[in-house]
Amino acid sequence: MGDSSAPAAAVAVKLPVPGKRNILITSALPYVNNVPHLGNIIGCVLSADVFARYCRMRGYNAIYICGTDEYGTATETKAMEEGCSPKEICDKYHAIHKDVYQWFNISFDEFGRTSSPQQTEVCQAIFKKLLENNWLSENTMQQLYCDTCKRFLADRLVEGNCPTPGCNYDSARGDQCEKCGKLLNPTELLDPKCKVCRNTPRIRDTNHLFLELPLLKDRLEEYIRTMSVAGGWSQNAIQATYAWLREGLKPRCITRDLKWGVPVPHEKFKDKVFYVWFDAPIGYVSITSCHTPEWEKWWKNPENVELYQFMGKDNVPFHTVMFPSTLLGTGENWTLMKTISVTEYLNYEAGKFSKSKGVGVFGNDAKDTNIPVEVWRYYLLTNRPESGVSEGNCDGFECFFSFYSYLNASGYGSIIPDAQGADSHPLTKALGEKVGNYVEQYVEAMEKVKLKQGLKLAMTVSGEGNAYLQESQFWKLYKEDRPSCSVVMKTSAGLVYLLACLLEPFMPSFSLGVLKQLNLPLETQLSLCDEKGDVERAKRPWDILPAGHKIGTPAPLFKELKDEEVEFYREKFAGSQADRIVKAQAESEAKKLAGKLKETKVSDGNTAKKDRPKKSADSKPKSSAPADAEISVSRLDIRVGLITKAQKHPDADSLYVEEIDVGEAQPRTVVSGLVKYIPLEDMQNRKVCVLCNLKPASMRGIKSQAMVLAASNSDHTKVELIEPPQGAAVGERVTFPGFDGLPDDVLNPKKKVWETVQVDLHTDKEMVARYKDLPFTTSAGVCRVASITEGSIR
Repeated sequence: MGDSSAPAAAVAVKLPVPGKRNILITSALPYVNNVPHLGNIIGCVLSADVFARYCRMRGYNAIYICGTDEYGTATETKAMEEGCSPKEICDKYHAIHKDVYQWFNISFDEFGRTSSPQQTEVCQAIFKKLLENNWLSENTMQQLYCDTCKRFLADRLVEGNCPTPGCNYDSARGDQCEKCGKLLNPTELLDPKCKVCRNTPRIRDTNHLFLELPLLKDRLEEYIRTMSVAGGWSQNAIQATYAWLREGLKPRCITRDLKWGVPVPHEKFKDKVFYVWFDAPIGYVSITSCHTPEWEKWWKNPENVELYQFMGKDNVPFHTVMFPSTLLGTGENWTLMKTISVTEYLNYEAGKFSKSKGVGVFGNDAKDTNIPVEVWRYYLLTNRPESGVSEGNCDGFECFFSFYSYLNASGYGSIIPDAQGADSHPLTKALGEKVGNYVEQYVEAMEKVKLKQGLKLAMTVSGEGNAYLQESQFWKLYKEDRPSCSVVMKTSAGLVYLLACLLEPFMPSFSLGVLKQLNLPLETQLSLCDEKGDVERAKRPWDILPAGHKIGTPAPLFKELKDEEVEFYREKFAGSQADRIVKAQAESEAKKLAGKLKETKVSDGNTAKKDRPKKSADSKPKSSAPADAEISVSRLDIRVGLITKAQKHPDADSLYVEEIDVGEAQPRTVVSGLVKYIPLEDMQNRKVCVLCNLKPASMRGIKSQAMVLAASNSDHTKVELIEPPQGAAVGERVTFPGFDGLPDDVLNPKKKVWETVQVDLHTDKEMVARYKDLPFTTSAGVCRVASITEGSIR
């Protein structure tokens, strides 16, 4: 069965069935150089999984294909960082991705990889067809070359200012600006830098192959005009596609000066590989070929197969322009995308999730919380970043299942009774009409891939069931009106089964729990199929389950998260991965210290003062400030320091270890989580502001004796060091006009002095570092940052 991620997907190979609705589903291939974050999961794999599960429940012949995107610059870069080969990186992260998706219950029919031999075979075959049909051209292009690294720089190895008017994003990649979404060439960037060494690259000529998009324009536009209507493309997909067309199609380079990729089968270009955005979408095809050698029955069968593709909005042009153009250019009868489902970016604490910047909650984080997977799936899907539908909520599930206990404890003996006269029972008949209407709306929403709306409608059915139970007062009916009570019991049991069907695409493990409580076989195929009359039967929920069926034992299906648990996880996952690593290391050291203290025998409080050891005459108090001293910036010992040496931490990829002269006999050792933000060469031999009276803390085995102060922007994507003026004396104390007190010798962590003062440390519009409105001041002038305005200092 190939490399399938979810055990439930281990079924026989599926091929299109004549006369049935055959649906081919893909989600954007997650890039393999990092752990998937929740933005990837909801935008791509989870959304596609919900739709695939819905299709199967409806009785469609559906297949869901995905896998890791493994070629390209980012993999080479990650391999360099981790000191291993690109293949080793791919093997490592493919396993991580697979494990995360398996935990999230993603029901792939095939979860593969683009570094397979099948990828090379399919990609090269498509290339040869394009070459035969004269859709490719050779051209000399100007590309950025780094003299320090001695190589041409691929798009993702270049970073600079976005050239788009009004954007001005200063961390735009060479292939695309994350902020405005514009596709770029590296040579367009303003003030470009090599991401490896941070030096400015120069432009050099290099020969490449181009796909002649302008020559394919008529065929492409006809496809877009027709399919965007027939497939009901989402508005954000249509806007992104036409914005690209309005700019005018240009020849698109499809080769790169790299080693890690699909080799170009052309004598003149044999030292190059295909550009990852040319070969990555072809991965859908090659992974399907890993699933079945008869893959062409899916991919070259547009009359009988509908292709649905799921992705985030930054991937749209590659799927609506580049990939269709590639397939159209072969002249073969490809199954082109019918429907594209696009999510906006999932934000995290008012900032965009970003793998490269370590911002957001990641798949392994979710696993480690012990919060059930159905809660994570529900949370992500109710917050799916699509337009204009309010969220549902989980309120009322326990109430809805309360009738179980009643069936169990009352005279029914857990047996579903017959429901004579249900058609003429006013409350039940009204419920059937409402529920039937909602189920039809649910089907309509899901067919249009409005997943958030589908989930909301499913929760509405749950709410109607709760209202029905409450209004019927079933607990009274057993004695007062036994026939009506039986109608309510049988109807409620049917509603529970119906709710399990409606929610199965969203929370499959929840639906399994429902089947268990209904005492139905766990292999029961939940069905909402027209051919079986399931949708029509929803109007008659009393007919869904048979009289005489014995239900199982009731048990809670959800554990509600308390407010304090929510706050705990919010704090746990705040900031970036780098922030969390430093925080976790500090907490680990604190726990070790606490453990040692517990092992130490302490006085029981009865020891007389005369028996206690005296302090030596020259011992210093922990703090020169009295216990009730006012907390202000004067208690901080901030000095001008000079970094005399900086290197990577031997046991932590995100940490630097610096030796800093702060005017004492020996330099201080300082550990800083700045690797992701500041290149190593920029940490050498420079003056910085150093907080010298924090309590020392071990970071991965190295004791940090101070803290370098830095500013970060609002979404924590950029960090810059606070810089004293060049003329400032090493070791001099940074002062603040009007605050002249002596600093504490060591800040008492319990008094939260640093935490209290830190909230008022910031940079102003002129990039000056300030405490409230007072500048960081030295004998040579004020301290500044390079570019961050109104940033937070810590």
